[in-house]
Amino acid sequence: MKTQKENYPLVSFIVGFLVWLSATVLFRVAGQHFFIVDNAFVLITLYIILIPALGLLATTVFNKFQLNNLESVKSAAIMVLPGMLLDTVCVQFFEKIFTNMPEIYSKTFASWLMFAYATVLVFGLLRKKQGTEK
Repeated sequence: MKTQKENYPLVSFIVGFLVWLSATVLFRVAGQHFFIVDNAFVLITLYIILIPALGLLATTVFNKFQLNNLESVKSAAIMVLPGMLLDTVCVQFFEKIFTNMPEIYSKTFASWLMFAYATVLVFGLLRKKQGTEK
């Protein structure tokens, strides 16, 4: 029988998928109201919001399972994997999936996605050494 810590890859995958699903639905339903590419302040704010939001989410998973540095990197990679795979389709077919936003937003949207995934990976890589590691 698996210990709780051994379940972290599955939980990381599920968390990553649920974040992708929630964000995709949010952008599909209301993206035109907050993803305003023409407004630099709004766009910069959206980039900045990602850092604490995704950092908190990733760190919560790392702490819940008491992951060491290497496990945190693995968890972060697993968390971003479902979204990275599924967002290739979303970006490729942006105008069909996000009909509420102009197609010209697709480049900025793709950039924002890469920043989001990089943020999670950085939090995994820069995790402070845990007391239980040797």
